[in-house]
Amino acid sequence: MTVNPLPGDPGHQARIARMIRVDHAGEYGAKRIYQGQLAVLGRGPKGDLIRHMQAQEQVHLDSFAAMIPRRRVRPTALLPFWHVAGFALGAATALLGERAAMACTVAVEEAIDEHYAAQSASLGEDEAELRDTIETFRAEELEHRDIGLAHEAEQAPGYRLLSGLIKAGCRVAIAASERV
Repeated sequence: MTVNPLPGDPGHQARIARMIRVDHAGEYGAKRIYQGQLAVLGRGPKGDLIRHMQAQEQVHLDSFAAMIPRRRVRPTALLPFWHVAGFALGAATALLGERAAMACTVAVEEAIDEHYAAQSASLGEDEAELRDTIETFRAEELEHRDIGLAHEAEQAPGYRLLSGLIKAGCRVAIAASERV
């Protein structure tokens, strides 16, 4: 379903550039979250599970990183911030325990699912390849959410508060990375 733009809306190329810019930033942040979790939990029973999810995020990141020069998209200027913030979020939630780390994963992946679903719905047939990429990655993000839920994310102390704060942070990061 292609959305008809309103006066003042960004043009097609600007919309696509924003999508690629924010998706690249998001996948970079996700990779850093898992690196933070691994710094704390990497030698424990959840280490291999977290490494599996991080490896998938790396594939996503590599895909969007390749699109940046090919599509002549400027990456976000916020990458240095996401470098630190992503690692800090991953490490901080891991320090709260395995369940809190899984709660972080669930919250981030639910926010990303919502974001990717909106992007996919807005792309027409002229961007079928990008839409298919987003849908493939969205399915893997939902797999990560399901892994987190299966590993007792909802039993983390303060789950609802933690989840709400992380989702709000993701929404702010998405809005900022699209534009900056």
